Amino acid sequence: MTFFRALREDIATARAHDPASRGSLEVFLAYSGLHAIWGYRLAHALWRSGLRLPARLVSQLVRFLTGVEIHPGATIGRRFFIDHGMGVVIGETAVIGDDVMLYHGVTLGGKAARGADRGAKRHPTLDDGVTVGAGAKVLGDITIGAWSAIGANAVVTKDAPAHSLVVGIPATFKPLSHETADAARGIHDWHI
Repeated sequence: MTFFRALREDIATARAHDPASRGSLEVFLAYSGLHAIWGYRLAHALWRSGLRLPARLVSQLVRFLTGVEIHPGATIGRRFFIDHGMGVVIGETAVIGDDVMLYHGVTLGGKAARGADRGAKRHPTLDDGVTVGAGAKVLGDITIGAWSAIGANAVVTKDAPAHSLVVGIPATFKPLSHETADAARGIHDWHI
């Protein structure tokens, strides 16, 4: 995918999810969540080419400017959207599928046993279409199934199957209704 096609896709994704957006130019200039994603892509390219320190420096600069910290080693799919941005933290070994949406204050944090190898997977995997509510903490090498929704301020430390509603501290899950999925994402995109 070309740079400009990815840019247009990111802006279209933001406009689809945010009913407050009034135009593509406004989204391009004023959406810090998108700026963080674009910064991540640069840092991730540096990381993959072996330029680890420059990648980390770009990541920290983007964190300073946007309030969103995405480790350059994380793996993030297409049409990823962070609504409001501030306070989001995404760890090094996190894996995020396509069409994932996070609200502000979300942590995709690490949890590993003492003595685990450096670089071992210790952050969560969010399958395609997962929505994570404001302030939620998703911790450890767990998998949240496709098209699931995690409620605001939930603390999630266990796997959840596809189409789950994950809520509470510690979080538990139950089947997700179409109405709740639509309300969580802001648009209707029930794919599976």
